[in-house]
Amino acid sequence: MANSYEKPDFWSRKAFSEGYPARSVYKLQEIDQKFGMIKKNYKVLDLGAAPGSWTTFLLREMEGSGKVVSCDLNPLSKSVKGDNLVFIQGDLQQKEIFDQIKAEGPFDLVVCDAAPLTTGNRVVDTARSQGLVKMAIWYAETMLKTGGNFAVKIFQNGDQQALLKKMREVFTSAKGFKPQACRSESFETYLIGLGKK
Repeated sequence: MANSYEKPDFWSRKAFSEGYPARSVYKLQEIDQKFGMIKKNYKVLDLGAAPGSWTTFLLREMEGSGKVVSCDLNPLSKSVKGDNLVFIQGDLQQKEIFDQIKAEGPFDLVVCDAAPLTTGNRVVDTARSQGLVKMAIWYAETMLKTGGNFAVKIFQNGDQQALLKKMREVFTSAKGFKPQACRSESFETYLIGLGKK
């Protein structure tokens, strides 16, 4: 049976035709439409940004205003550029990278669409995803302005309730949200934090 991930679906074709490196852009678009997270003149931190679809969407939505700070171990696609883009390449768990990001903040919005390198073992992959989410929550907690918002991808069964409980300590509201652009067979969803305390 052919892997459905190899066949470009509607969202992938739409992404390429609109100049985005990947289909994940529509997940952020849906999150923004539902929760109104992106505003002009915002400072936004995009964690695990490569290849750069979310960064591209943020740059387009902000129309040259504000600043987008993107960080990933891997470089962004060559097509991703903007005068208000700062790209930091490196490991988010290293103090030197944390310090570089912190110097660009504080931020109005932190987003993270990072996924672990998957093994195919759901237990391992979910645990890795959970580790990334915890790190992203920690970044949101330390880097967001009061009132700031947050969105992060998580693999379902990754102890969502415990993570949402933690987020409710940091944000006035925290909830799960699965955009339509997620593949039906995918077990990813998003945690949304609104209004940092």
